[in-house]
Amino acid sequence: MKNLFIDTNILLSFYHLSSDDLEELKKLILLIENNDICLYMPRQVIQEFKRNRDTKIADALKNVKEEKISKAFPQFFKEYPEFEDLKKIQKQYLDTKKKLIDSLQKDIKEKSLKADEIIDGLFSVAEIIEFTDDIVTKGKLRFDLGNPPGKNNSYGDAINWESLVMNVNQFEDLYFISGDKDYYSTIDINDFNRFLKEEWEEEKKSSIIHFKKLSEFFKQEYPDIKLARELEKDLLVQNLINSNSFYQTRKILEKLVSFSPELSKIQIFEITKASTENNQIIWIAKDGDIADMLNELILPWRQDIPTHLFYHFMELYNDGPSLDERMQYHYAANEDENEDLSDDPRMK
Repeated sequence: MKNLFIDTNILLSFYHLSSDDLEELKKLILLIENNDICLYMPRQVIQEFKRNRDTKIADALKNVKEEKISKAFPQFFKEYPEFEDLKKIQKQYLDTKKKLIDSLQKDIKEKSLKADEIIDGLFSVAEIIEFTDDIVTKGKLRFDLGNPPGKNNSYGDAINWESLVMNVNQFEDLYFISGDKDYYSTIDINDFNRFLKEEWEEEKKSSIIHFKKLSEFFKQEYPDIKLARELEKDLLVQNLINSNSFYQTRKILEKLVSFSPELSKIQIFEITKASTENNQIIWIAKDGDIADMLNELILPWRQDIPTHLFYHFMELYNDGPSLDERMQYHYAANEDENEDLSDDPRMK
């Protein structure tokens, strides 16, 4: 499991001009829920985020509101028929912009922006580090001594750092995401602050792996993950393969059915294989809803499933294939013996 810290400035960037997309946060939530990542979230970060959310949004809105489109055109423009079209498009743009801003302001007040929903979800799955007297005292002392991080007469960064030093397990690396220059070298802005790096290595006997954007973290550590929805499907299939309880199996299948039209051939193959190998699925095969869900997932793909695997599935969940299916899939004994599946990569 990877230990991760995301600074407040990264979270606030999702309300402003940023090359990162909310899709990055969706992927992160799924990986945390799947126990691939532990996100350490000091209470200080949450409070700082809440204090600055409105200011960040107001700044972004101000830029849009103050954008002006010139209504003045040279006299000779009016001689061309396109000029009237241009004026109509200009009016439509301004009317649409006003409606958009009105809708945004309503959602901002109600905290119902998409970013609000996703970041609240992130907070709900994070490992919250609460304030303690020890953390606050050490943070204040760090700042008063002039040790990084710290700026603008604020203890915030120092408290965040002490929160991490005191709570991340020793000998475990920390992936650190922040665009705050206080965490970086004054000689090379791409290097982590030497004082902090050496302190971490001495205290924790591990490393700080730093990034300035969440997208950079995903590009390096999870290069094959493009969309959160694809990741969610892959994780569900993997969790079905490894399921060790009837309750978990049923819940996973219910979610997979909701993705049914979007599943790939290889995902269906893995589901079929799991249904014939995982006893947590097989032992509840006679439960009507389990068989129904598996049939809904697998039967539409029967042409793409290796014949002996489909045969095994049908025996477990449907009392065996029909005579027509036996003929269609060459289940007759003499044909089955001659069937060569050695080159099928799914059988290796």
